Amino acid sequence: MDCFYRIGAAFVSAHRGRCERSLRAGLLVGLASLNSASCASTAPDRPEDAVVIGALLPFSGSESAIGRNLEQAMLLALEDLNDAGGLDGRPFYVRSRDSHSSSVRGLDQLLELLYTDGVNYLVGPEENELAGKIAQDVRLNDTFHMLPGYAAPTVARSEARGGRMRLAPSSLDVGCALAKVAALAHIKTVNTLAAQDDYNSTVSSAFTTQFEYLGGRILPSVSFTSGEQTYTSKIDSAFKPDAERTLLAAYPATASTIVTEWAGSGRPGTWLLGPALRAEVLLANIPAGSLDGFLGVSPSLSLRSECDVTGEDEETVDCTTGNAAAFIERFSRRWDGDTPLPAAHFYYDGVVLIAMGLVYGKAKSGEIPSSGHALENIIRELNSPDHEAVSWRDLRAAMPRLRAGIPLRYVGAAAEYEFDEYGANRHYFMQRWTVDGDAFVDLPPVSVACRTPE
Repeated sequence: MDCFYRIGAAFVSAHRGRCERSLRAGLLVGLASLNSASCASTAPDRPEDAVVIGALLPFSGSESAIGRNLEQAMLLALEDLNDAGGLDGRPFYVRSRDSHSSSVRGLDQLLELLYTDGVNYLVGPEENELAGKIAQDVRLNDTFHMLPGYAAPTVARSEARGGRMRLAPSSLDVGCALAKVAALAHIKTVNTLAAQDDYNSTVSSAFTTQFEYLGGRILPSVSFTSGEQTYTSKIDSAFKPDAERTLLAAYPATASTIVTEWAGSGRPGTWLLGPALRAEVLLANIPAGSLDGFLGVSPSLSLRSECDVTGEDEETVDCTTGNAAAFIERFSRRWDGDTPLPAAHFYYDGVVLIAMGLVYGKAKSGEIPSSGHALENIIRELNSPDHEAVSWRDLRAAMPRLRAGIPLRYVGAAAEYEFDEYGANRHYFMQRWTVDGDAFVDLPPVSVACRTPE
């Protein structure tokens, strides 16, 4: 499946092959806020002067519940950018393909984007394994690869060709925050029940490592393969050591089965909840109230400037959420009441960062950056703390200044961006939350300033 979009002030067109996207599959049927989207092949081809951004999103398969929502965020970004003049009047366009939530089928679609569609700028995928598999192609083709997803691979080395930038907190940040949540509750022993995919297994490892650094004790943990018929034996094994907290690190479809079976077995032990589990679809597919009071963490959507930190160990964090609330309102107004998933804030920002880099790069060199390595350096330069800040809400004013060669750093829908030397965004807080009935309730954020052993 492939899709084209051109978004402007008064124009939205789509070209899609034979397809029918269902955003409700298996245990995902409870996600009422995301509507199915159908595809048609009646719109004209993209304009020859379009600046094309490729995207791989999970429109079908086990992660289909999030695909449309992330796409809506990208389309909203394109609309805002093109309303601000695009790239010297040229419209930004997105060509979207379906990962099918599959490393095999998704890889085929990624390669189509790179070699058939010839995109120079790529956003996604959500699947960690898929993003890792094309790392060599990104280098060989000098492609720019924007990684907004929570489960994106770690960006931890410099390359001479290709560019990769990671927007969401790393698994180390997540593990640090989870460990601090447990330590602040005076927990002495923990273990994990974790899916064997790259992301959740890495979160599990980071959590236990950081908790041990903080003086806690790790009890035997359990891993599992997603898609099993039952997890009863895994649940029994995870709670047998009688840890004070057991981290559940999994995606919502699998976690809903685990929680349902756990609730039916008498609800032994106490869960900590991984970041992927802050999803309405999870609460819609588990026994009502079964996770009430349990704690989890996910990326904070408060800007660093909206947070105040006190205490010797940065244990007290007080944040406001005005910026995130404004984006939620903008998104909901544009998409008939739909609410953006937390990850959607990062996908909006990923598109804007690419566009800002292209506009500024052309202003400085006279040519649109086609090198992924060069574009990464431009975006890192733009987001230096020394430069004047510009909000996602002010793109109409910001884009002409970028076209004039004035460097501006981006304050996005998800974060104030500041990248390390490898292209990973720096994060300082994670959002702490709990469950109350059919809703998630935010608690004070937690710092991710963890110590490492000397």
